[in-house]
Amino acid sequence: MSVENDCPDGVVETPDLRDRVGVFADRREAGEKLARLIENYAGADALVLGIPAGGVPVAAALADALDLELDVAVVSKITLPWNPEAGYGAVAFDGTVRLNEPLIDRLSLGTEDVESGIEATREKVRRRVRELRGDGPLPSVEGRTVILVDDGLASGFTMMTAIDAVGGGNPAWMAVAVPTAPLTSIESIVDDVDCVYCCNIRTGLRFAVASAYRHWYDVSLREVQQLLREHWNGEED
Repeated sequence: MSVENDCPDGVVETPDLRDRVGVFADRREAGEKLARLIENYAGADALVLGIPAGGVPVAAALADALDLELDVAVVSKITLPWNPEAGYGAVAFDGTVRLNEPLIDRLSLGTEDVESGIEATREKVRRRVRELRGDGPLPSVEGRTVILVDDGLASGFTMMTAIDAVGGGNPAWMAVAVPTAPLTSIESIVDDVDCVYCCNIRTGLRFAVASAYRHWYDVSLREVQQLLREHWNGEED
């Protein structure tokens, strides 16, 4: 069966995991379970793009299980001046910017603040791309099947920005694969990709990506670099 025929309704999930918490031991197990959900991709000419940092361990496990090419799609939130944990937009590896205009209006953020935040985030993204990929060119996605992977969706805004950036490269088929997400966030992106794969879809008012995992931690830059090196060196052997 081709992957193009594997998603007639736009969303594929693991029904037994619906509305549950603590369903993954860690990100590696999440990637392995996600791989079983999309096993028809095995051995295909598909490119797996993990979103650093937390998405890369998931993407690496998935790519290893399905024998697929792995790389990264660096995207970073544009954070509020007074709260580095909250964002009002995001910048992607190719310079694509997506802004949450209603939030900007609600917070009365001035044009100068927004422009300053965009430029600082662009520099952060450029630095992160160099740290993870060196000076090598990003792989072309034109005419390819691309699978965008993160460790979960919260609002989905970062993933939307990644979709915009990758979509600009004219892939033949683009899917999002995440271990966990609220149904509302899946609904916000499903019309922008060919398929959304999610093991653990949750409904209700409360959601946290971390609650899908029994062992949750902040993924370091070093871990991401190591995972990418291991995968790339394996491809060369």
